[in-house]
Amino acid sequence: MSVKKIFWENPYLTELEANIMSIDDNIITLDQTIAFAFSGGQQSDSGTIGGFQIIEAKKEGREIFYTIDQYNNLILNQDVIVTIDWEKRYRLMKLHFAAEIILELVYQSYNHPEKIGANITVDKARVDFFWDGRISEIFPQLLNKANSIINSNLNIISAFDDEETEKRYWYIIGFAKVPCGGTHLRKTGEIGPIFLKRNNLGSGRERIEIYLQS
Repeated sequence: MSVKKIFWENPYLTELEANIMSIDDNIITLDQTIAFAFSGGQQSDSGTIGGFQIIEAKKEGREIFYTIDQYNNLILNQDVIVTIDWEKRYRLMKLHFAAEIILELVYQSYNHPEKIGANITVDKARVDFFWDGRISEIFPQLLNKANSIINSNLNIISAFDDEETEKRYWYIIGFAKVPCGGTHLRKTGEIGPIFLKRNNLGSGRERIEIYLQS
């Protein structure tokens, strides 16, 4: 039985009681969790389990393995409090969804160019494409459309396509339905103003960097 991922049910929850299901030195698993593990380009959460810092969160199949301080005193079947760094999580959620909007707008408006990479950290999000020319030439149109979606404060629906295989999606009525297993905002307006930067990676590869204005 894999960990129940409460970060999907309620990505705004910052503290949770969980039970330790396995422990191997300083690597543990839980019955349920709010601490997201790196997936789909989205950075792992920072936080604590039983008061011990999460050093690494690693997703393997449907399970998440947490590495904590090796000098911990946790034991099997112990109830522990799991906390996350909310400021970091919320910035990741904003940047993640800003990147989702930009990516979908590029797909819809520019004949679905090949995406070759993506990453979301607390500082910025990025999406990389094979692209002919300077991708910054489309930034005015992209920002106009993205800001319209953000300023409209649209509902973001997140749910399972298939709960057994943990395939999830986000959906904005009239815009897009996209497969994604990240943590999502409730409303587009939470993102706030964004700005874009271009980075040329060479060999026909262009990067869009996405930043929050605050």
